Amino acid sequence: MEEQLSLEFLRVVENGAVAAARTMGFGDRHKADEVAVEAMRKTMDAVQMDGTIVIGEGERDEAPMLYIGEKVGLATHAPKALFPEVDIAVDPLEGTNLCATGAGNSIAVLAASERGGLLHAPDLYMEKIVVGPSCKGAVDLDAPVTDNLKSIAKRLDRDVEDLVVIVLDRPRHEKLIEEIRRAGARIRLIGDGDLSAGISAAVVGTGVHAVRCLNGQILARLMIGKPEDQIRLEKMGVKDPKRIYDTEDLAPGKKMIFACTGVTDGNLLKGVRFFGEGVRTSSMILTLDDRQVRFVDSVHLDKRPDIKVRFN
Repeated sequence: MEEQLSLEFLRVVENGAVAAARTMGFGDRHKADEVAVEAMRKTMDAVQMDGTIVIGEGERDEAPMLYIGEKVGLATHAPKALFPEVDIAVDPLEGTNLCATGAGNSIAVLAASERGGLLHAPDLYMEKIVVGPSCKGAVDLDAPVTDNLKSIAKRLDRDVEDLVVIVLDRPRHEKLIEEIRRAGARIRLIGDGDLSAGISAAVVGTGVHAVRCLNGQILARLMIGKPEDQIRLEKMGVKDPKRIYDTEDLAPGKKMIFACTGVTDGNLLKGVRFFGEGVRTSSMILTLDDRQVRFVDSVHLDKRPDIKVRFN
């Protein structure tokens, strides 16, 4: 599956990123997300697969989002054809506000596995910790912040004062931010884009499914904000809402593909660049089985006879 579909999924995120980038800076986060969704949906429907969205941006009544349970791929048009069954987690535009304002670290993201290889859950907020390979097994979601920071520092052979922790700037994190600072670590607050931040934590020198491919670790727990959330969890078969999911619980698949393309310039990837003859994109593809991490720089040329190829 990885070899067959990785380049197809690269095309999916590239198209989503380019569509979103054309709205960059307009201040319309909903429009940016909508065009990314439609570009990715259209591209996925041309892929030879029997795909199901298991982690999406909403549920069926929340169109135009790619909703949980939506069927994608050529199998939707040729139901009798024998295409590989694929579960897909998608965020067509991670960092909608970032794209709308022209800020950095907005990306188009997709992860896929064989059927049953991704956690099937509603799109609820999750509290989570993400660390790189060196700190795998050193953190506990219920441990005091100071204890986690000391464990991480010990694994890295550093002092707590040397650590930089990336935290989403949200009111719900005020206590967490205070505890990190009191422990002596530094903080880089981000307004959006926690997935790209999580990937960066697992890449030496710089989400769930990418983190597994990179041999990092994520610990996460679903958060119930209102009574109907419990009903949604039960409908999807989640029996223990307080369960802490480890990396392989979130992504247990044996065949995993993660693909992302930069929309705006970020720490990990450059954003989409437009020039007279076409578009240039910067992407990353991760595959679990062969442990490959590929950074892909693509030039998409317009279909005109007088096109000149540029590489700067």
